[in-house]
Amino acid sequence: MTGKASGHIDHEAAQAVPHVNPDSLEVAPGTAHEQLEGWIPQLASDEEIRVALEKAFDYRGDVTITRKDGTKIEGYLFDRRTGPTLKDSLVRLYPKNSTEKLSITYADIAALAFTGRDTAAGKSWEAWMKKYAAKKAAGETNIALLPEPLD
Repeated sequence: MTGKASGHIDHEAAQAVPHVNPDSLEVAPGTAHEQLEGWIPQLASDEEIRVALEKAFDYRGDVTITRKDGTKIEGYLFDRRTGPTLKDSLVRLYPKNSTEKLSITYADIAALAFTGRDTAAGKSWEAWMKKYAAKKAAGETNIALLPEPLD
């Protein structure tokens, strides 16, 4: 059995390896979120419709969809399925005051507005740590930062 197999550690070789801060290895780049709250995109081309609905899918608040027949539906867009044409593509949403799920084809959408509050805006880990540090600096004890209630 070799020294390595029996658990022997070569301390000289271990010291020759440059020291790396393990915290720096665990940092992943974050995602920059656009400020979409209140935005009403222009839906002139098929590509603009697709881009706007993709952003609506990533949005963490309610959107209002105006259909080509003039009806408006406000709700949370939770799914989208893209196809080769606008008629083959659809979004699915929970209307604001209902538990049913609605499906609307991209071709049936005349307008889109980001009308709901972005429930995750400003709630990054860094923002949480700043609030925690401010409470700690103020001398508070038993600090517990609880999530804000959703409307």
